Amino acid sequence: MLPPLTKETIWDILNKKIDDRTCNELIWHYLGYKYNQEIHTWDNSEVEESWRTEYPQPPDFIAHRPPNVKLTRSIPKDNKQLLKEDLGFKGYKIGEFSPLETRRATMANWLLSYMKTHHVNNQ
Repeated sequence: MLPPLTKETIWDILNKKIDDRTCNELIWHYLGYKYNQEIHTWDNSEVEESWRTEYPQPPDFIAHRPPNVKLTRSIPKDNKQLLKEDLGFKGYKIGEFSPLETRRATMANWLLSYMKTHHVNNQ
């Protein structure tokens, strides 16, 4: 069970209240990756072609930089600052963040962008 796609969930990602696996699963779900329990494989038939070609299996956005970079690049220009504009997120303090926090911020921003472009109720 995934948490609902809400601003509270986005804050929970940023504040590390949601574990890494669940963060990845949220992105995978909204990219279109679906796990088939019966045959224990990933179905990527609903995944956009460039993602499906480069990542036939859902990538780990926290452990690996390249898929996170692709995720960043897939956010429309107008949505790049949603963490700041919609959430009022001030960022992490220098010396208190690592690649983990940076990748989580990218994932959170991508999900906010998804919410905006797909008109998801973002209470």
